[in-house]
Amino acid sequence: MKLPRITDYPHHISCIDTELLRPGLACCYLLRSGDRYAFVECGTALSVPGLMRVLEQRGIAPEQVSYVMPTHVHLDHAGGAGQLLRRLPDARLVIHPRGARHMIDPTKLIEGATAVYGAENLAAMYGEIVPVPEDRVIVANDGFKLDFSGRELLFLDAPGHARHHYAIWDAESRGIFSGDVFGLSYREADGPMGPYLFPTTTPVQFEPEAWNLTLDRFLALDPAYVYLTHYGRVGNVRELAHRLRRGLVAYQRMARQHAAAPDRHAAIKEALMAHALRELQAMNAPLSEQQARDLLAFDMELNTQGLEVWLDKG
Repeated sequence: MKLPRITDYPHHISCIDTELLRPGLACCYLLRSGDRYAFVECGTALSVPGLMRVLEQRGIAPEQVSYVMPTHVHLDHAGGAGQLLRRLPDARLVIHPRGARHMIDPTKLIEGATAVYGAENLAAMYGEIVPVPEDRVIVANDGFKLDFSGRELLFLDAPGHARHHYAIWDAESRGIFSGDVFGLSYREADGPMGPYLFPTTTPVQFEPEAWNLTLDRFLALDPAYVYLTHYGRVGNVRELAHRLRRGLVAYQRMARQHAAAPDRHAAIKEALMAHALRELQAMNAPLSEQQARDLLAFDMELNTQGLEVWLDKG
């Protein structure tokens, strides 16, 4: 079977497409230290066969993988954890303290996702979600340091997108594995002015004030790179953080402007899309309007849902 798309970066970091919906939407990262390996993110249950093919193709025994580290428990990041751990006999799951119980017993996770997607779509997009044995779970509190075969990984509580979210600082690469809390940026939109980056306000825990504090913590580390789950490595971190903060302000403004619209959902979603199209045009991104709409449609739907939850919370 065909291998997923792989991009190799310096410092023994490989970006692997988890093949969610389309190429280039979501990825995980395979890290090496000595003869040991770790996954940051794991994609969905449907991603697991592709990840195992990558290990086989690279001559990596399943027993060489020590850790699976989803940044948070949303299913595009952690839905495949249980299935993957079944295939990696010596690996342990490293998870945020607020997410651990949902990995050990995913019942509520499945119920919440079913409410968003519907049971049939959930199965088609994410596959079968299975529990992770409690004795294979490591809880990573804020400031937790993991000795990954001599390569220190620092775990930072990173709310804003979700309260069960951490980020990982890798001093060796001077990089942050950011999950969703450094926004989304698709390589198809890269143009002469660099990456287009925008927030992800997926239901149900969008908290802009906390998000800005998370960005402050990131910048205090002076990172050279951020490794996005959606999608790939980006540099010029301070400028992108500035753009992301502007996007957070714009998203809140658009949500409030359309809060009383007769069809609030449609009004907010089109406002978000129109804002993105203007920004892409200003950046001379190499996409037609229809290409941009197709690229961003899934995210704008989820972003709208999350902003509506935020509005309803007051």
